[in-house]
Amino acid sequence: MACEQRFQRMPQNHIKCVASYYYASEAQVRLAIKTATEAQVKWDSVPIQDKINIWRKAADLMADKYRFQLLAATMLGQGKSIHQAEIDAACELIDFTRFNAYFLKELYKMQPNNPDTKTFRNASRIRGFEGFVAAISPFNFTAIAGNLAYTPALLGNSVVWKPSDNAILSNYIIFKIMTEAGVPDGVVNFVPCSPNTFGPLIATSPHLCGINFTGSVDTFEKIWRQIGRYVKNYKTYPRFVGELGGKNFHFVHPSADADVVIVHTILSAFEYSGQKCSACSRLYCPESLWPEVQNGLLDMVKTIKVGDVEDFRNFTSARRVVKGKYKMLCGGKGDCKTGYFIEPTIIRVEDPCDRLMKEEIFGPVLAVYVYEDSKMEEVIDLISNTTHYALTGAVFAEEETFLRT
Repeated sequence: MACEQRFQRMPQNHIKCVASYYYASEAQVRLAIKTATEAQVKWDSVPIQDKINIWRKAADLMADKYRFQLLAATMLGQGKSIHQAEIDAACELIDFTRFNAYFLKELYKMQPNNPDTKTFRNASRIRGFEGFVAAISPFNFTAIAGNLAYTPALLGNSVVWKPSDNAILSNYIIFKIMTEAGVPDGVVNFVPCSPNTFGPLIATSPHLCGINFTGSVDTFEKIWRQIGRYVKNYKTYPRFVGELGGKNFHFVHPSADADVVIVHTILSAFEYSGQKCSACSRLYCPESLWPEVQNGLLDMVKTIKVGDVEDFRNFTSARRVVKGKYKMLCGGKGDCKTGYFIEPTIIRVEDPCDRLMKEEIFGPVLAVYVYEDSKMEEVIDLISNTTHYALTGAVFAEEETFLRT
């Protein structure tokens, strides 16, 4: 039997529920693993063009019949503004679905040479792995969730998909779309589940052949350790793919255009309340530009409207409150009475190695380090050595000599 009923609530309004669901029990997770493993053999034998046709049909359904359901579920369930939901749950998800099918077809065109077709023939095919792939998706991007679960399936794999509790509705709509488009039962298994149940069960199954993961470093490392503990038990070595976040920096050269720095830093730091692995959370600014940049940042922050996503004027909506004791240039206040709201926050740090400059924040918090112009080279070295994240970053400068070095 399943566990007790659970609810996905609106992050901007705790009272409202967007979906009800149940955690899978241990027996149900084992059944999903068995179902996926058995379905993989037949699914892998389906002609590649048939799979491509299913994905194309799914993309059409996403673009038309289910577009507004995907948008509404992402806005209300995951707290995204209408703009952020459109570029995620509609545009990016549709692009993933269409382009993955296109690139699979292109891959099949890459066949080995056949210099002497009379005596032998070289050919290659793309096949799925025996067993099942575990897909573990995050709350913050509907498109990433669909991509994590269904890209392995397109390539002939079967999947056991654990969606985030905070994205149940949008992820289920994707599951429904793909089923309607023609993905057979058992190929992708939608399994909401406690991480403490799901992790050990997939790790101890001898049929585990891969994990497709987006989430935190801590969770990734925990799963990695679990897999390592049972590596001798697997029928094949599991492939483990993870995207784990980032610590996006903006480095400002003394020659930079301050207005450009201000606009792009605000957009990067505070869109979707900074709940992106690519969100800017550390700014390195020279003393010579800081007064102008500071005034511009503070003026632009005042124009940001925080509130319910159902008000389309809102730039950012809700997130979990970040706690910390820092001297703030602006923001820092939160309100959890109705929803999880926090003001866009800018903090100036005196230590370039402060934890706010090193650790992923995943919230609307921008840490600023103001450096002496004469110590620019030292600061550039600090950027790469301060943190082990290396996903995104931007350099603002107009001096051509610097840009060429």
